[in-house]
Amino acid sequence: MFTVRGGPVRSFVLCVAEHQRDRGSVRHTAGKIASRIKEPSPVTESISAPALWQGRCQCGDHTYEASGVPDDPHLCSCQHCTRLSGAPAMAWVGFRKSALTWTSPAGEPSYFSTWPTLHRGSCQRCRTQLTSVADGSDMIMVTIFSLARGVELVPVGHSYRDEAMPWMTITLGPDPQRHT
Repeated sequence: MFTVRGGPVRSFVLCVAEHQRDRGSVRHTAGKIASRIKEPSPVTESISAPALWQGRCQCGDHTYEASGVPDDPHLCSCQHCTRLSGAPAMAWVGFRKSALTWTSPAGEPSYFSTWPTLHRGSCQRCRTQLTSVADGSDMIMVTIFSLARGVELVPVGHSYRDEAMPWMTITLGPDPQRHT
């Protein structure tokens, strides 16, 4: 597991399952070192974050590319996320709006306002939830699992955790903001 921080965005955590028990200091080859995990048995392999993240809906009508370091990977258990997903939480990560490009002929997804100032984007064909955009924000949140390499992102926060199902057990990744 390693953490990366860069530029004006906050942080993200990449997780390598085979190294869960064998963590150590890992150098991010595409950016500066954000933090070092001080545990025995250093990881012998260096993993770099992609410069370009790609994502899509289930049917492929809406595809996108996002560049830069993902910001604030987190779970959300608000009533809107749980209803829209049919699950106890949705997993989100942010990118700068200017860094995200819709690459398929269908372009942007259709938007629905779940709050007066919050708009959710989904595919009208397969109904995949893709985005969340707040008025006035320069960020766009995408669902982590719409990303081709989303499994590498580990949530570092849980919005509306007090509204989460009582039977739900969540282990979050370390937040570099708090461990530097």
